[in-house]
Amino acid sequence: MPHNAINFKEKLGLFNEQWSPKVIAEMNDYQFKVVKLQGDFVWHVHKDTDETFIVLAGKLRIDFRDGHVELSEGEMYVVPKGVEHKPYAEHEAQVLLIEPRGVVNTGDEEDSKTAANDVWV
Repeated sequence: MPHNAINFKEKLGLFNEQWSPKVIAEMNDYQFKVVKLQGDFVWHVHKDTDETFIVLAGKLRIDFRDGHVELSEGEMYVVPKGVEHKPYAEHEAQVLLIEPRGVVNTGDEEDSKTAANDVWV
């Protein structure tokens, strides 16, 4: 079995789609996903799981109904399960998401930004 490091920049260079997370690794039942974000997302909630955002490049704001958090490169935030949120990036942000396998990016919301699940790069 080959032992190869996973390079975030390399993986992010394999696609151009916005708001379409791509799986790069799994650990137990959790997936590590890279995604490119720009503009406004949809308000949504993940009722059964937390969601981790780690900014690899750019800046990301996560809006909540009672405020927001701003993340820069090298920073992370964990959105607790059941908390409605809406990511936003004025310019493209490159983000690593950590969440259980099978989590839909828009939660229970059906939207044009709902991405196919379990897509690997």
